[in-house]
Amino acid sequence: MAHGRTVLPGNVQANGKQAANSKIIREPLTLEIIEKHLAGELGVGSIPIDETNQCVFGALDIDDYNLDLVQLKKKITRLDLPLVTCRSKSGGAHCYLFMKEKISAAEMRDRLAEFSSTLGFGNCEIFPKQVEVKTERGDVGNFINLPYFNAEYPTRYCLKEEGDACTFEEFIELVEKSRLSAKDLKNLKINEEVDVLPGGPPCLQKLTEFGIPEGGRNTTLLNVGLYFKLANPSEWREKLEAHNQQHCTPALPAVEIVTIQGQLDKKEYTYTCKQEPLSSHCNRGLCRGRKFGIRSHQAFPILGGLTVVESEPPVWFVDVDGARLELSTRQLQMQVEFQRAAMEQMYKMPPKVKDGEWRDLVDNLLEGATRISVPEELTQKGQFQELLEMFCTSRIRGQSPEELMTGKPWTEEGITYFKLTALQEFLKRHGFTQYTRGQITERLKEINGNDVADKEYRFKDSRDKWRKVRVWFIPEPQRGEVELPEVTFTSEEPF
Repeated sequence: MAHGRTVLPGNVQANGKQAANSKIIREPLTLEIIEKHLAGELGVGSIPIDETNQCVFGALDIDDYNLDLVQLKKKITRLDLPLVTCRSKSGGAHCYLFMKEKISAAEMRDRLAEFSSTLGFGNCEIFPKQVEVKTERGDVGNFINLPYFNAEYPTRYCLKEEGDACTFEEFIELVEKSRLSAKDLKNLKINEEVDVLPGGPPCLQKLTEFGIPEGGRNTTLLNVGLYFKLANPSEWREKLEAHNQQHCTPALPAVEIVTIQGQLDKKEYTYTCKQEPLSSHCNRGLCRGRKFGIRSHQAFPILGGLTVVESEPPVWFVDVDGARLELSTRQLQMQVEFQRAAMEQMYKMPPKVKDGEWRDLVDNLLEGATRISVPEELTQKGQFQELLEMFCTSRIRGQSPEELMTGKPWTEEGITYFKLTALQEFLKRHGFTQYTRGQITERLKEINGNDVADKEYRFKDSRDKWRKVRVWFIPEPQRGEVELPEVTFTSEEPF
């Protein structure tokens, strides 16, 4: 029941990606809206995950702007992967997987993670970005920009085998042909797990299978040595030397192997997942299930898909290794608070990174954050207004000014008077404790035009004696009563 819209200011970020302001519109992605997208009038995006945490499509978002799209398309064809490849708005690639029926977002992410690792883009973004959304808290997930904006002259188009652009009609035909059933996807075999490095990280297996690149030999063999220390602790040195000779072309000189062995002797290393060439073949979810894979406590989780619900105060949602974490502004700002939130909601304790790294991480998340606006009635201000009106107009309102002393509101000549303590108790009974006494008074002054909202009220009690009480006041709330029209009956016949 929502879709995305992106406004491009025109400037380009340091990573080559176009700067964008993204927001969620709480309206269905209708045919009329899609037609405006195709006409180049309104750029929109679709949210793969629905309120049941299922989806009928997913995508790999490859933000490599030096990407050879033709070679990528040929590699997908060679590996027989059921992906439809489109050029993204910034020159990268969106590789879509389309289904004939809904599958769980978790299954979609798992299979796409396999595809990305096989393609050598294990660090790319996967849509849906999460396996579940917290709809009850206003969350809707993240959107991916649709292809064929301005379909007559598109820059976001589907690629043919040789790199030519498909027409929109050809794209639709290709989509329909590529759809898989849930059974087809489950039975789909990519490359069977290689026999080398059993139980080890998928990235090391893929690099061994495809050949360890010359520029990445030292990093790869350091991690291979770590694997052998875990899997074959008594003969890891010999295993590492043999692996170098069998799988590195050319093999690393013996003196450099001795250096790597010395490094592993002196220090307890963890897999360097974020370094190339490992990161391009990363499949973190699969790796964590391996006997000699990465341990959860060793690696900082992958964060992404930051969304802010613009309530009062704002509510933040961020993906943590595909799971959805709800945060306050303080929890997003302070790393120790983030760790506490992860423990309480996910039963995980992410490792701590340096303060500078955390600030950079949060800055990057904020730069690409998606905003979700909310109706005023869902904000704290709106909730307060609604409860205030309920307090002033409900059955508890007084029938005489004397009842002000008992905590009941009293209305006279278009003004409603009440004791502040009585309002506070009413708010508390209805679960509204977000405002302090000072914030309540400021809101009351605001309702009165930022003027005085309290005074000493004098009245005669039932014994005709003058009394006074300190009260606060607002213009009498309109209760929305329906005024029935006058009806003139022309017939004298009984009903």
